Amino acid sequence: MSTRDPRRRAASYRVEHPEADDGDACDGGARDGGARDGEAGGDGARTPAGPPQATGRMETRGVWVDHLVDEAIRRGEFDDLPLAGKPIPGLGPVHDPDWWLKGLVRREHVGGDGVLPEALALRGLDERLDARLDGLRHEDRVRAVVQEFNDRVVAARRQLTGGPPVVTPLRDVEAEVAAWRDRRGWPGTGSAPGGSEGPQRAPRRPWWRRGRS
Repeated sequence: MSTRDPRRRAASYRVEHPEADDGDACDGGARDGGARDGEAGGDGARTPAGPPQATGRMETRGVWVDHLVDEAIRRGEFDDLPLAGKPIPGLGPVHDPDWWLKGLVRREHVGGDGVLPEALALRGLDERLDARLDGLRHEDRVRAVVQEFNDRVVAARRQLTGGPPVVTPLRDVEAEVAAWRDRRGWPGTGSAPGGSEGPQRAPRRPWWRRGRS
């Protein structure tokens, strides 16, 4: 039998490609004229037919996702969510370019100093300044804290290292002192009741001079 004998070529091909016999056993080969995966061409090369299973997976993926969502709803995993029936925060008319970073700071309680850019740290300090002032007892301390805050804002506006813009406004010292007193219910000006300022009492005379007047 010569090397050009087609029967010998077919036998050699089946020895080298045993999967071809498995395909013939499953679907009867290509006798009915249908194209078979990996069918040998005239020169012995195999012609790929493509991955039909992947196409079926893509078609059923949406159905599977809907099934998972329905199962989660039945288990109650979507009940009593924090924003159920409420507007989504951050969708107002004004867009904040730092909305994600600010939300991360609030959720994770990230400290401002040494972690955030100065512009973002000042925004957090501005939001907490009133609460910090309410914890003070003396007017001079309130003035010092407000002035320290203003100095930090001015220094951040002058820096040239880049980063988010500084949009935090300055605080009026006298207005903040007046608001601090109003929140405490103290009329007028000066320190807290019993502080260093206010009506001065006359000094008491020594006991050895009291009988000489």
